[in-house]
Amino acid sequence: MNGGGLAALCRRLRGAKGMQHKGDIAIAYRGLGSAGAVCRVGDDCAAIPDPDGSGYSLLAIEGLLDEFVHEEPWFAGYCGVMVNLSDVAAMGGRPIAVVDALWTAGHERAEPIWSGMSDAARAYGVPIVGGHTNARSDGDRLAVAVFGRAKKLLTSFDALPGDVLLAAYDLRGAFYGPYAYWNCSTTAPPERLRADLEILPELAEAGLCRAGKDISMGGLLGTLLMLLECSRIGATVALDCVPKAPDAELERWLGSFPSYGFLLAVAPADVAEVRARFRARDLACEAFGTCSASGTLHVTLAGEEELFWDLAASSFTGVASYATT
Repeated sequence: MNGGGLAALCRRLRGAKGMQHKGDIAIAYRGLGSAGAVCRVGDDCAAIPDPDGSGYSLLAIEGLLDEFVHEEPWFAGYCGVMVNLSDVAAMGGRPIAVVDALWTAGHERAEPIWSGMSDAARAYGVPIVGGHTNARSDGDRLAVAVFGRAKKLLTSFDALPGDVLLAAYDLRGAFYGPYAYWNCSTTAPPERLRADLEILPELAEAGLCRAGKDISMGGLLGTLLMLLECSRIGATVALDCVPKAPDAELERWLGSFPSYGFLLAVAPADVAEVRARFRARDLACEAFGTCSASGTLHVTLAGEEELFWDLAASSFTGVASYATT
């Protein structure tokens, strides 16, 4: 950890670009109008219930940062598919198909992006079935969407005070260049990638998990704030207990976007079984906190404790003001 102790670490994490981007979500919530009549907004996917009650259609979409697409076109294409598949899994679903919207400044710029998307689609066994392509743009831009299905949902809205917070990671990877991306996907066998994602819908269908999210660009604490805001609760977490790659510096790790990372809220009686399912596949899964009714997020590290966020005083994404209950 860099200097200044826990208080300084918290300030730096709150000021990180990935955390700041989450505040932009409030703009979308204000414009959604009656969308809450169809499904709750604030989850990793839109989850549209079947009329017969048999399950849910899931829709996820991700836009990639322009500078990332320009600097790392193959990996941006790969990530565009991969991150959506994690969103579907985090909702207890299984992916069915991918579509994309791609703008590039010429055909030669499109090739590596397409190659990355195609490689991810093959690795995870999810076909690209259509989209929109424009090779006459003034820059390179990419958005990818995935359609999936869930029999039973994991949501961001159902965590309760007293639930145990678990963080599950694949630590068999490395940071991708200078970026905040923990890459444990591109070098993994396809069969392992697919089976590791299957843990999430299996947990949902077995009723072993109360709520969940995939760890996104806001890092672990930003993702946790989104879950707490949706569920209208608080938590205290011990950063010492977060599973971490041995050589990773704590601050970089907490702000990272892992290719396999999930945050789960689990009833105490189910913690051992949930941990065992991840560990059976050589995935790290540890309890690092407890949900509370406080509406605040407190963090501890090496005997220090800090208030990281007070959701009653300051919204994180704005979802609490707009989500239906």
